[in-house]
Amino acid sequence: MPKRTDIKSILIIGAGPIIIGQACEFDYSGTQACKALKAEGYRIVLVNSNPATIMTDPDLADATYVEPITPEVVARIIEKERPDALLPTMGGQTALNTALSLNKMGVLEKFRVELIGAKADAIDTAEDRELFREAMRKIGLDTPKSMLANASAAKDADKEAHASELVRLRAEGGDSEAFERDWAAKEPERLRKYRNRAMVEAFEAMLEIGLPCIIRPSFTLGGTGGGIAYNREEFFDIVEKGLDASPTAEVLIEESVLGWKEYEMEVVRDRADNCIIICSIENVDPMGVHTGDSITVAPALTLTDKEYQVMRNASIAVLREIGIETGGSNVQFGVNPADGRLVVIEMNPRVSRSSALASKATGFPIAKVAAKLAVGYTLDELANDITGGATPAAFEPTIDYVVTKIPRFAFEKFPGAAPVLTTAMKSVGEVMAIGRTFQESMQKALRGLETGLTGFNEVEIAGGGEGDDGNAIRAALGTPTPDRILKIAQAFRMGASVDDIYRSCHYEPWFLRQIEEIVRTEATIQERGLPKD
Repeated sequence: MPKRTDIKSILIIGAGPIIIGQACEFDYSGTQACKALKAEGYRIVLVNSNPATIMTDPDLADATYVEPITPEVVARIIEKERPDALLPTMGGQTALNTALSLNKMGVLEKFRVELIGAKADAIDTAEDRELFREAMRKIGLDTPKSMLANASAAKDADKEAHASELVRLRAEGGDSEAFERDWAAKEPERLRKYRNRAMVEAFEAMLEIGLPCIIRPSFTLGGTGGGIAYNREEFFDIVEKGLDASPTAEVLIEESVLGWKEYEMEVVRDRADNCIIICSIENVDPMGVHTGDSITVAPALTLTDKEYQVMRNASIAVLREIGIETGGSNVQFGVNPADGRLVVIEMNPRVSRSSALASKATGFPIAKVAAKLAVGYTLDELANDITGGATPAAFEPTIDYVVTKIPRFAFEKFPGAAPVLTTAMKSVGEVMAIGRTFQESMQKALRGLETGLTGFNEVEIAGGGEGDDGNAIRAALGTPTPDRILKIAQAFRMGASVDDIYRSCHYEPWFLRQIEEIVRTEATIQERGLPKD
């Protein structure tokens, strides 16, 4: 299918300021999109509140607005520029939430602006925890047991009361405008009521699901406001923060899947329903650590071909059911190592942090391709940059090497923050390394962190060497911390076995054996020296 000619100008919303959980990967994707669409002859209007980005350079867009990314400000820009389409999938959660708000306000309909890349109902279904769970149930995919706390009954009752009162006033010739003003003035009071009701619903959900449980706010990025609650005090604290962080004041209370294996599939789909997997990504850290804070490898290294195909088919089914017509999406899975139960954790209906990693790992420009798919192209019509155009973009990349990503933390700059990893993202950057083996790739990444590491350096384990190394190791590895991977290597030096360490941290035994082999090789070299040849 050729590119669309009924669209002349496209509005792209950026991600805004660089914060934890939303950094330069969205500048990377937005820049690719601007270049790709401008090369196709479209007029590009860009909105981004962060001037310190590549995408706000004067040459990249035809009109650039460095303004706050709020629905009201973007609405005024739309009124002035009159774009034909809005591409919301390149600016992270900020762009998606703004696009949804503009749609609900009627701005897009009023100025006849079409959402491309992802429709409003698809974004809503993917981001709303309850709608997503229902969609997964419909296609036969399992999700963790969960309950939503959002005061929906109270909200529905107020909407119904508002609508019926308006009908009555208009029928009787009453002052409906005064009623609307009064209704708007009481909005803070209603929000407090909804929040209190949601807290009660969250407590009821916790009693049903039990502790520990995971709290996930809706429509947030980087796990903002979420966390893992092990007791009631932590539960109420996290729920309160989650309700504040969610623009819809709703949180999902989810059964604990701590210790499960976590995988991601980076999927691209076009309007002709051609779907390709760019790459699979495996989290070395088990569930319970945000994927942005987890060490990850691509491709997935501990899946059998059958397991991979099941996950591949499931991720494509998720995109079809949610309704992502074009572009890249990220689908996350959890696997119970005890019985192999597969659950869908969530999906991102946009170019994400993992998309940037997958692009760098494979050479496949996901953001560029997604932008062109949004304007009507199909995968077979686009040239594959990996092969210099010798094959179409419909060919799935092949990875005959191992890519490792390790997050970079800077807790020393945040004295009040506990150096413990949870479902809320805390890393400030990441490093990627490529090697022929996992061991090579991992050690390159450790050196690339620029923290003085040369690989699996020796670290101190509190209580080690005091006569009870077993308990010291269990205490050190039982809590997810930024240096846990180094403590695992140190535990091997102290004589711990793969089984001992697995019971403490739930790292996949295959990864543990790879680290153990490095430690053994290190000990052999220390004892015998390097070969003379």
